[in-house]
Amino acid sequence: MTSFTRNGRVSTELAAYLGLFASAFAAATLLPAQSEAVLVLLLLKGDLPVSALVAIASLGNVLGSIVNWCLGRWIERFRGRPWFPVSERKLERARDWYRRYGKWSLLGSWFPVVGDPITVLAGILREPLPMFILLVSVAKVSRYVVTAGTLARI
Repeated sequence: MTSFTRNGRVSTELAAYLGLFASAFAAATLLPAQSEAVLVLLLLKGDLPVSALVAIASLGNVLGSIVNWCLGRWIERFRGRPWFPVSERKLERARDWYRRYGKWSLLGSWFPVVGDPITVLAGILREPLPMFILLVSVAKVSRYVVTAGTLARI
């Protein structure tokens, strides 16, 4: 394994970790991004430890989800304003859905398309942060472990 700096330049190893973290972070927010592809490419390259790659991707993805939770907590106060991104009717439907499935819906936070809005909704509905982090972490880490494990069996 190489060091993180060589002659004052950042190594490709550090760049790989930072790129994976950034893609996982962005993928967990409402931005369109695909972290699994980056993880798979780095796993196929085989230069870096699988456990480190899974940990970095998981950390970035969980932190991105926490940003969504914070966004939900913050933006809810502007409900009812003309520029608010969701109509009152849609917000009420989302609340009803979240109340029906509760905090356990956060285990689906890894799903494409619907996972990110679930984490924002959890913030709007004031899901306690420790429980949010626990359930989202279980979901996100599991996804990356399954991705790495599936690739290892191919």
